[in-house]
Amino acid sequence: MKPVVQEEVTGCGIASVAALAKVTYSKAKKTANQMGIFSEDHTLWSDTDYVRQLSRRFGVKLGKGEKPFQEWDKLPDCAFLAIKWHLENGKPFWHWTVFVRDNKEAYVLDPKQSLKSHKRKDFGRIKPKWFIEVML
Repeated sequence: MKPVVQEEVTGCGIASVAALAKVTYSKAKKTANQMGIFSEDHTLWSDTDYVRQLSRRFGVKLGKGEKPFQEWDKLPDCAFLAIKWHLENGKPFWHWTVFVRDNKEAYVLDPKQSLKSHKRKDFGRIKPKWFIEVML
């Protein structure tokens, strides 16, 4: 799976869906906007509904609910990961990424613009809070 880099500071959810759907950021953003989903909307990274709706539109099937992260080895082969989880005025926020395990290789696709490599294997530095299973 190839990473998709977010083109907006708040576009991590859109970019993560784009990576799973194997489309460009601009195509995912255009589709999201047509659905009334905009990266400027803070609920895109403080609620799972928009990412679930956009995933569904692209035919990406997700598991029900969010499951707490326990260990890297216990993750499914593909999952949305909520990292950098924190509270702002009592409301949770996070950064969307995608965990992938294929061909005995595991990595996290991180859409953050400023990264040198968007395919991360520095698991000790990544602190997931929870995940949503992706059915491939």
